[in-house]
Amino acid sequence: MASLLPKQVKIVEVGPRDGLQNEATLISADDKISLIEQLANAGVSYIESGSFVSPKWVPQMATSTDVFNGLKRQQGVTYAALTPNLKGYEGAVAVNADEVAIFGAASESFSQKNINCSIDESLERFIPVIEAAKKQGLKVRGYVSCVVGCPYEGDIEPKQVAKVAKQLFDMGCYEISLGDTIGVGTPDSVQKMLTAVSKEVPMAKLAVHFHDTYGQALTNIYAALNLGVSVIDSAVAGLGGCPYAKGASGNVATEDVVYLLNGLGIEHGINFNKLLEAGWFIADKLGKAPISKVSNAIRAKQ
Repeated sequence: MASLLPKQVKIVEVGPRDGLQNEATLISADDKISLIEQLANAGVSYIESGSFVSPKWVPQMATSTDVFNGLKRQQGVTYAALTPNLKGYEGAVAVNADEVAIFGAASESFSQKNINCSIDESLERFIPVIEAAKKQGLKVRGYVSCVVGCPYEGDIEPKQVAKVAKQLFDMGCYEISLGDTIGVGTPDSVQKMLTAVSKEVPMAKLAVHFHDTYGQALTNIYAALNLGVSVIDSAVAGLGGCPYAKGASGNVATEDVVYLLNGLGIEHGINFNKLLEAGWFIADKLGKAPISKVSNAIRAKQ
C-alpha cells in the first residue's frame, strides 16, 4: 500500500476534557485554565476545554463554566466543548464555546451499558443539538467510540464503524473522530477500519483518537498517517487512564505524538519545549509523572 503521509497534521488536544475527566484527583478551574492557556501558548490550535455534562456523573467537569469564562482566549485557537444533549449544548453556547462535540458508539453493548439506549436512539438525541448548532453557526464534531474493540463485545466489524460514522457525517458533523476506546487496535485492524470508513466518509473528514492501553497508539497513528489521515486527537502528559482496564494508560500523549511527527518531518505548529512544560505542570498538579515516555526521558535529563 502506497504511503499517503500528510505534509501537515492538526493536533486536537483532548487533555483538559477527555483526559482530566478520567483522573480521580480533582483539578481546580484555575489550574485547568492555566493548562489550557499554556497549551495555546505552545501553539496548540484546537483544545477541547470542557464538557457540559451532569456533575453527578462527571465531577471533574463541574467547573467547565468557570473554565470557559476565565480563559484568556487566543486568536486562531478553537476552544471546544463536549455536549451530550441540548441542555449541555445550551451550557456551551452560554460560555461562547467555539465548537461542540457529540458522541456515538460503534458497539450496541457499549451504548446500552453506558447511556442505556441503542446506537440509533443515541444518535436521535443529537438531532436537536445539531439543528440548534446550524442555526447559530456553530460547527459540530462527532466522536465514534469502540471503533476496533469493545469491552463487552470484543472485536467490532469495520462496516459497523462505517455505518455510525456515516450517520454522524450525514447529520451534519464536519469531522468524525474515530476512537479506539480500550486501546486494543493494531495497525492491521486500524487500517481495515479506516479503509471501510473512508468509503462512506472522506478521509479528509476523519480524525483518529487512540488510547495506549496495549502500547499500540503510536504505531496505530503511523498506520493512519500512511492512509492520509491528518487529524490526531491526543492528551498532554497522556492524561486520562482507561476506565475499562484498571491501571492502564489512556489517551496517547501529545508529547509522544509530536516527537513522532518531528521525526517524520510533518508540520504541526507546536512548540515542543512549551508543550513539555504544560505536561509537567498538570502532572505535578496530579501528583504523578506524565504517561509519556518522551516527556519522562527529557525530564530525567534535566
